[in-house]
Amino acid sequence: MSYREAPTYEISFLYRKILVPIDGSENSYRALDLAIDLARHYGSKVTVLYVKPREYKPSEDPLEKAKKRVEGRGIQAVFKEREIDPLKESTVKAILDEISEGEYDMVIVGARGRTLSSELTIGSKALAIAINSPVTVVIVR
Repeated sequence: MSYREAPTYEISFLYRKILVPIDGSENSYRALDLAIDLARHYGSKVTVLYVKPREYKPSEDPLEKAKKRVEGRGIQAVFKEREIDPLKESTVKAILDEISEGEYDMVIVGARGRTLSSELTIGSKALAIAINSPVTVVIVR
């Protein structure tokens, strides 16, 4: 392809629906920034998901912070909250269920790297999503 040829924008057909799970960490908001950029360039639809353990009260609402981050950036996003009982269901399972139910093409997830093992610095949740997801996963650090 010469530099004068127009791009084909094949990516716009491959990644039409993007899921961004957020957890309040800066890396999850950086993942959202990447999704916003893809949506602006390729017309992708972005869904932001916050999986909240039942009865957990964060000091700052991650979805509100995400809405402010999206505001004025030229895209529309859908914001979802899923409440789970941490004794019966994991955050990862709730995210994987959303991926399947929502028929997403891509997941962009921030890696917190808060695992207990010093050998595994990517974060156990991001790794579990990447291994078990039926669609493309991009991990942002």
